Parts: sequence; C-alpha cells; structure tokens
Amino acid sequence: MSVIWAHLWYGLACASFGLFHSLLARSSTKSPLHRTFGPFYRLAYNVFAILHLAAVLVAGHYLLAGMPGFAFTDWAASALMAVNLCGWVLMLVGLAGYDLGRLGGTGQIRNHFKGIVEPEDEPLRTDGLHRFVRHPVYSAGFLILWGRVVDEFSLATALWGSAYLVIGTFFEERWLLNHYGQSYAEYCKRVPAFIPWKGRQPKC
Repeated sequence: MSVIWAHLWYGLACASFGLFHSLLARSSTKSPLHRTFGPFYRLAYNVFAILHLAAVLVAGHYLLAGMPGFAFTDWAASALMAVNLCGWVLMLVGLAGYDLGRLGGTGQIRNHFKGIVEPEDEPLRTDGLHRFVRHPVYSAGFLILWGRVVDEFSLATALWGSAYLVIGTFFEERWLLNHYGQSYAEYCKRVPAFIPWKGRQPKC
C-alpha cells in the first residue's frame, strides 16, 4: 500500500471517531442513551470513546508501520521533546481544575447510589488556565501531538488529531454560546481559543 493510501485510510478511521463522538454528543442521541444507561451513561460513553480511539490508533500504526522515521538534529529532537513535555504538564494542570469524577463518569454513579441529584450543567469556567485560553486542555493536546512527530504515523496522528480538535471546538463553542449566551460571547472577545496571545485576563 502506498503512503498516500495509508494516510487516507487512517484519515477515514480518525474521521469515524470524530463522527461517532459528535453523534453521541447530540441531544437527540444523548436523551435515549441517558434513559438506557442512567447514571452509567458518562462512564459508558468514555469507555466506548477510549476503545474506539484505541482501535483507530492500532489501525494507523498497522497502516503506517515500517515506514522510516524522520531525521532530526539533536537540538530539533530535544525541542520536540520539550514541546511534548510542556503539553503533558499543561494537560495535567488543566485537568486538575475539573471535577475528574464527574468528567470520567464515576461521580454520577457514586452520587446516584448516595441519592444525590447532580445538576445537569456546570457554571461557565473562566478561572485558572481559562483566564489565558478558552480551551487549555485542547492547547495541551496540540503540544502533545506535535511534540511527538517523529515518523509518518505520528505526523498523521498530529494532523488528523489537530483537525478533530479544531472542528470539534467549532461545534462545541456553538453549543456553549447557545447555552451560556452573552456571558460566553463576552468571554470569547476577551480570551483567545488556544494560544494565550492576549495574556492573562481578569475573571468574569
């Protein structure tokens, strides 16, 4: 199989992940799934997403295996490693600001058995790293992806992964704007999406 065809097939596999992720996030899809899985919905959603992503990465590794890696000078390789490391640090700091139990789906299950009813939505986050960029975890994702580009597989993963993050952000921000209204519109005017070129912004 040629390199071009391998990249195209891997791109289709990545697109399948983005498509199913978007479909499962739609209200028309979430409602019946919520009724079926109840408090286990978020956990089931995350497990499916992880398994799907793992299958996509395995397919990409198989399709692009055996192709030679890129030749880098020592300083370029060190720079890429530093970018990747910065991405992981930013990812950990960004995730620390979230309720990981709620995000992962275990919090909903725990509260269900305690008889605690969780609110469906969370307040708009504008503190912490959100004072610099609107999507700090996505910014970290870009750094991790591009700091790992050493061969055809990692390059394709960075390209398709970046496309997924950009397209996903577009649809996510439409939902956020509809949900939070003017407060999110004002937040978007003050704070950039991924690159903190405006510096730290005051809290809302």
